[in-house]
Amino acid sequence: MSGGAKARTGESPTARQRRVWDRGAPSYDRQIAVFEKFQFGGGREWLGARAHGRVLEIAIGTGRNLSYYPTDAAVTGVELSPAMLAIARQRATDLGRHVEFHEGDAERLPFDDASFDTVVCALALCSIPDPATAIHEMMRVLVPGGRLLLLDHIASTWPPVYAAQWLLERLTIRAAGEYFTRRQRPLVQAAGFEVVEAERLKAGTVERIHARKPANPPPAG
Repeated sequence: MSGGAKARTGESPTARQRRVWDRGAPSYDRQIAVFEKFQFGGGREWLGARAHGRVLEIAIGTGRNLSYYPTDAAVTGVELSPAMLAIARQRATDLGRHVEFHEGDAERLPFDDASFDTVVCALALCSIPDPATAIHEMMRVLVPGGRLLLLDHIASTWPPVYAAQWLLERLTIRAAGEYFTRRQRPLVQAAGFEVVEAERLKAGTVERIHARKPANPPPAG
């Protein structure tokens, strides 16, 4: 989720997202804490309980998931926004946790194939410009049998709420590239993942997904 910013003529979607997140970084923790309390409560704990081994967190933001990962997990974080990344680095230091940080784009991950046992993405696919490409990248960097863990707000199952989300999008897409009527599960399945467990909460507006890369995935392309 993100703060508003006016789009600039000729600016790419990725460049806009970097600018939006850089601008919102100083106030992000304060703003998201309210949403976590009332909408996403328990979500970060849910992710951390399922992560293991070599963990890649995509769009790590300010590092709010770091305290929930197992102590023996080797955590790598990638983030588009340098300003968000700086806060995440400080959080890791404060926690006494070693994390390998990279500035990078979820749609073009700077990692080799089959590099991670777990990939986590929380509250970010709602604003990544091409979520299908990002999910294919998540598949690529996972080992066969690896885990994909997602948490995000999605299109509601209740028509009045969905209508409100659609109206809100008319503002947030233009201002910050943020969508409220996306749903990630169809993209996860289309990419070839096997869904292990999934939960929809809060009138269907929040979804948690635990999926697995097949042990013998079909060749890419």
